[in-house]
Amino acid sequence: MKRAFLLLVLVGLMAPGWARAAGADEAAIRVAIGAQADAWNRGDIPGFMQSYDNSPETTFIGTHLAKGYGPILERYMKGYSTKEQMGTLTFANLDVRLLPGSCGAVDYAVVTGNFHLERTAHGTAAKDDGIFSLVWRKGPQGWKIIVDHTS
Repeated sequence: MKRAFLLLVLVGLMAPGWARAAGADEAAIRVAIGAQADAWNRGDIPGFMQSYDNSPETTFIGTHLAKGYGPILERYMKGYSTKEQMGTLTFANLDVRLLPGSCGAVDYAVVTGNFHLERTAHGTAAKDDGIFSLVWRKGPQGWKIIVDHTS
């Protein structure tokens, strides 16, 4: 009985730390998404891509599948080759869901939301509005997108 009580006390003392860590993780992801919009709105696709994991396994799912950081970057550069085609990007209805593992550590998150492009020209990417789901992984360089499903 004494051991169970001590365990409850210990968990109670640690819970605020876990909540702070979760809040910091969500804030870090939201900051990264804000930095993406800022880079996009400057016409800086490589800056926008800084939130993606620079890995051959990073995946973009849209009208076509692109696998690998390089092909995803190339897709954006081709589809939005001018500042007019990029326009102004805004995100709305962002929902960040942190996914704790079996040991309680949060190493993955799913983010859903809407995007809108206000622009005066279209390249090969003609869609101005849509929804997305992003899988993020926490690693040595912080939170990075490993799967992007945009439609």
